Amino acid sequence: MVQARYQTAFRLYPYAKVADQAASTPRRHPVVIIGGGPVGMGLALDLGKKGIPCLVLDDHDGVGMGSRAICFAKRTLEICDRLGCGEQMVQKGVVWNLGRVYRGEREVYHFNLLPEEGHKRPAFINLQQPYFEQCLVEEIRAEQAKGAPVEIRGKNRLIGLEQKDDHVLIQVDTPDGPYEIEAEYLVACDGASSPTRDLMGLGFDGRTFEDNFLIADIKMKADFPTERRFWFDPPFNRGKTALMHKQPDRVWRLDFQLGWDIDRAAEIDPDKIKSRVAAMIGKDIDFELVWTSIYTFRCASMEQYRHDRVFFAGDSAHQVSPFGARGCNGGMQDIDNLAWKLAMVINGQADDSLLDSYHEERKYGADENIRNSSRTADFLTPRNPAHVLFRDAVLDLVEHYEFALPLVNSGRLSTPCTYDGSSLNSMDALPNGPMRSRPGSPMPDAPIEDGYLLDYVATGRFSVLGINCDLPEHIQLKSYTLPCLSLRSERDVLAERYLGEAQSAVFLIRPDQHIAGRWPELNTLALEHAFETATGGS
Repeated sequence: MVQARYQTAFRLYPYAKVADQAASTPRRHPVVIIGGGPVGMGLALDLGKKGIPCLVLDDHDGVGMGSRAICFAKRTLEICDRLGCGEQMVQKGVVWNLGRVYRGEREVYHFNLLPEEGHKRPAFINLQQPYFEQCLVEEIRAEQAKGAPVEIRGKNRLIGLEQKDDHVLIQVDTPDGPYEIEAEYLVACDGASSPTRDLMGLGFDGRTFEDNFLIADIKMKADFPTERRFWFDPPFNRGKTALMHKQPDRVWRLDFQLGWDIDRAAEIDPDKIKSRVAAMIGKDIDFELVWTSIYTFRCASMEQYRHDRVFFAGDSAHQVSPFGARGCNGGMQDIDNLAWKLAMVINGQADDSLLDSYHEERKYGADENIRNSSRTADFLTPRNPAHVLFRDAVLDLVEHYEFALPLVNSGRLSTPCTYDGSSLNSMDALPNGPMRSRPGSPMPDAPIEDGYLLDYVATGRFSVLGINCDLPEHIQLKSYTLPCLSLRSERDVLAERYLGEAQSAVFLIRPDQHIAGRWPELNTLALEHAFETATGGS
């Protein structure tokens, strides 16, 4: 829960009356998306690029003030590359791979989140959420100019819905009064306090962590390093934790642990916040407050992410602590998973049962994020004396013994989920193949002759990758044409990440760049069966 007032940073889609409001009967839309944040706009962009008509309803008319999410992970940037706007985000953002952890004023260890070379994108960028959303909306506008069937309606608030046999009836309120529309499928991307979830009477079970944290985004000129810096028991916040991150436009994110039993009104007072900040950065450094808030957090999840024709994505489906940057990054993986499945079903290329795998795979991913996020929260906010004793012992050991390094938990940072055990995976048929490119895993990037591998499989459709195998330009299956990419690789980075001890390999790649199956050589029958499996068939 965040204590902050909504203000519009970028008014990107001001309210305007539309024909649906005067229609005598509700107009039907293939996909209606509730919520215009990063997850909702990302889904609209993905569907629009696939030619699927979709409508975004947002109760505001643009991007909200406040940096909120700022850490966008490598996998999110790779998804945004596929959507056409990753480069803009990286150019605007602050790139970082390094982090440092302190106890008091002493550094106890540091880490590099991407020590190996051969990746197009860094481990993370820091970019204020309004800029991230703006990049998505600008790319939607560019796609609209090319004919993409995406519509955004600002100040259109969901006030009711009713599931029918073949559609969802939706009631919407506007400055000119309510109206109704229909959706073949509705996707709720409307946040942790999801009105969609409330209207459907659905639960959101989890655990609230008893602590408060203060965010202070400040603007200053300072020579602090472009790193994630985290403190246990610093002199400027004794007995608690603190965090510092650099953002674009000379803005820095500071995060102070406050404790549970606090006077919120006193803590949010600008003079008290300025005093905290000065104690952290130094009294001689001039700064101005850009945005402040006090938040608590919980780790929670819905039991089911699909309810017939209604789907939940992002914070409306699951919520994690902010430590580890798993919230928005997890939400972007949700829509990366859902968009291609909706497109195939709407286009008649797959049965509706394929959509059940959205819940299967993304609930698996959310549970993984919640486990990691809860462990971090327990380390930062110990629940009992035994947890305090464990944390202090770990911090005592880490300066002298390397085995203790993995036990220090200042936020296990977001990594993409591998869908081990997914019903869409085919049996792994590549003996001694690398674990990082096994079925279910997101493709690891690698340098190739003309750039980077992921750019060549950003088609938004199923494809085949062959390494040291001669493939045709296309492979025609019973109901689908698979484009093929053939590469040669000796003992280089590509071979290390995709071949391991094998001499050659063939991969079936899903539209979201996850690997559906792999074999030592081309086997068309196995490929046909793997495609049927990956699209929800037998």
